[in-house]
Amino acid sequence: MSREDDEVARLLEAAAAGLEELVDQADEVARIADAVVETLAGGGTLFLCGNGGSAAQCQHIAAEFTGRFKVERGGLRAISLTTDTSALTAIGNDYGFDQVFARQLEALARPGDLLIGLSTSGQSANIVRAFESAKRLGVKSIALVGRKGCRMAELADLCLAAPGDGSATIQQCHIVALHAVCDVAERELTSGEQT
Repeated sequence: MSREDDEVARLLEAAAAGLEELVDQADEVARIADAVVETLAGGGTLFLCGNGGSAAQCQHIAAEFTGRFKVERGGLRAISLTTDTSALTAIGNDYGFDQVFARQLEALARPGDLLIGLSTSGQSANIVRAFESAKRLGVKSIALVGRKGCRMAELADLCLAAPGDGSATIQQCHIVALHAVCDVAERELTSGEQT
């Protein structure tokens, strides 16, 4: 094996180890799925926010709910707060980048909705502000972070602290956990429907 092969093998082993550790948090992922099912079954909306790669994951998961994950069904209410460039740039310009998600949440969310925030550090100011707004609005929140001792974890109703030392492994765990949530929610919400 070449040095590059060794490095690739090391990276893949680290990713696999992170996912193995994630299995130990299956109960927390199940609680997150239950909160998502409760929100959607009650007519609420999922709001997702994150930065960078986590922003892309928010868009991906919102699309799984509004489109479909595995079964044919009606669309489910999910909005990624990362996608409206006019809102992001106007709010960022007028109020500051730390308000880009909070301000959208204040305009769109109501009690019975659910905020899901993704941050490998758990300290991203714009996501922390969104969680603070969620508390004021009576909106429940779920944090997907890289460690428990962070501001998002303190503010969230539920928190999944993904195993792993680097952003890539943490984000990998977040997307796998969220795919599991999509799968459970879709099955729960479509039981009895024709698929």
